[in-house]
Amino acid sequence: MENALGPCRLNYELYENNSKIDNGYLLSTRDLLGLEHLPFLIKCGVTSFKIEGRLKNPEYVATVTRIYRKYIDLVISGENFEISEQDKKDLLQVFNRGLSSSGHLEKEPNKKLVYKLKPNNMGLPLGIIQKYNKNKGYITLKLKEKLEVGDTISIDNEEGSYTVSELMEDSNGKLKNIDLGIPGKTVTIGRMKGNISIKDKVFKISSKQLSTIALNSINLENRKIPLSIKITIKKNKPISAIVKSSNEVELYKDLNIQQSLDVIPVDANNKPLTNDDVIKQISKTGNTPFEFKNIEIIMDDNVFLPKLSSLNELRRNILEEVENFAIKSMTRKTNTKLVKDSLPTKISSKSNTISVLLNTLNLDFDYSKLENIDNIYIPLKYFAQKKYSNLLSLISSKFNLYIYLPTIIKANYRNMFYSNIENAVNQFKIHGIILSHVSNFVLLNDLPKDIYKNLDLVANFTFNIYNNQTLSELKKFGVSRFTISPELDKETIFSLIDSGYTQELISYGKTPIINMKYCVLGQTNKCYPGCDAKCRNTDNRFYLKDRLNMNFEIIPDNVQTVTTVYNSKILSLSPSEFNCNYFRIDIIHESIDEINNIVNTISSGKRLEGKEYTNGNLNRII
Repeated sequence: MENALGPCRLNYELYENNSKIDNGYLLSTRDLLGLEHLPFLIKCGVTSFKIEGRLKNPEYVATVTRIYRKYIDLVISGENFEISEQDKKDLLQVFNRGLSSSGHLEKEPNKKLVYKLKPNNMGLPLGIIQKYNKNKGYITLKLKEKLEVGDTISIDNEEGSYTVSELMEDSNGKLKNIDLGIPGKTVTIGRMKGNISIKDKVFKISSKQLSTIALNSINLENRKIPLSIKITIKKNKPISAIVKSSNEVELYKDLNIQQSLDVIPVDANNKPLTNDDVIKQISKTGNTPFEFKNIEIIMDDNVFLPKLSSLNELRRNILEEVENFAIKSMTRKTNTKLVKDSLPTKISSKSNTISVLLNTLNLDFDYSKLENIDNIYIPLKYFAQKKYSNLLSLISSKFNLYIYLPTIIKANYRNMFYSNIENAVNQFKIHGIILSHVSNFVLLNDLPKDIYKNLDLVANFTFNIYNNQTLSELKKFGVSRFTISPELDKETIFSLIDSGYTQELISYGKTPIINMKYCVLGQTNKCYPGCDAKCRNTDNRFYLKDRLNMNFEIIPDNVQTVTTVYNSKILSLSPSEFNCNYFRIDIIHESIDEINNIVNTISSGKRLEGKEYTNGNLNRII
């Protein structure tokens, strides 16, 4: 998403047709605070919790790990589960955007999922400026949190931050320097310059004390994987070592690595090698994730190594082998039994086949006028609405009709799929299904075999396939062709085309760059009573405009409150450059005449140049 749309930290304007209806950091989610949900999550079988540590500092990681470890242990031990308010504050202090929210963990709609006022760490509300002496650089406020010299603060209208270096309180009419101010006290902070005004809000964005605690924990909690090593140093023989595991970790249980180095020990003329010398060199595991807990040395008397550094080389070589052993042991084993035995593999020999994805259906369009198209893909949601039945029947009578599954499938879509798939397959003579996520195989596996046994299964570009190994596994699941990801470079695309598997290339269309479990229009993650339901008006078009005046179209899906954001530019590739079996055209709002023109251009092997078809509006094409 960041490559095309820009980071979620950017400011956007939301438009409905030509009218601006909202603005702000509309894609910046509040930070997730899930402490109170730990008992439920662990009971559900969650065994690992991921920390969002990207672009965060070590203090953040140390604090979050420490506090979550504390409450995970409480749940596992069965002790009384009570969350300390100070622990909540510490989590908010190290980083928070918009304080926090429960994310998608609650059953009720979360109208506080996104914080559109500020994109970065806002810290804890510290107070409101009551006085400002611009000449002296003094701001005065009543503290909501404790504040000490060395803490960092920010002010509403200022981009940067300030480290508190001068903290004072009133003492008999005079300002007296203090190291710590406590909640409820009025203090003055000195050396403050910038865009500052009375009534501005002040936030404490870092705590010197909390940072010290975090750094201490980092230094103390340097956990390593213990290993046992036996080193042999014999005269006239190469030095060697054998390493085995020294713990009960399953990953290393079969570890047994032997390594030797072409270095021959000799008789010592002066100072012979000692066990302490060997231990000192072998123990230097540095920044590796390993340490030698048990070191056994078999060494001749009065022996000497021409180069003591050879022990370092032996250590490095053997630890590299240990790391390779661990990586190989972690190789995932695919369960191909899911649908392997029931789904046939069909490879088409036809080339230059044209497929069209209709992201939206327009009841006013005469789709019978479409020409030179082989396959048409229709999103699943349209098969559950009776008003589209005649239109779907018309399309299926002229083209191979496919059901296009969404990338995100929650309960509503699962129910829709199971309720409508059998009728759709029979009524509309469904030719195949576009699978957009690996979980879609589970949906198929839960159906009676007769429903899908003859359907053509296509892996969408969202599988992000980039090597033959993935293609081989998908073939076992019955996938007959795959869609090349628009994110790939030409070299990788050519290698996939030469793989021998049937492929489809998107030659025209706006690429989805993000699917959010959130409605930008209703500002919630679930539909709720009282929403003005702008998403139901199919005549309206919505888009986000960024700081460069680029428009990113959005399509809301009220079946499960998901918003798809599309790239601001249209992808346009020349079919003549790629020897593919299938070429796909992605349509959002283009008219029938425009679609036919696009199809004819692509069929002739050409690339659409200079304009974007959107019912007469011209935009740039990449």
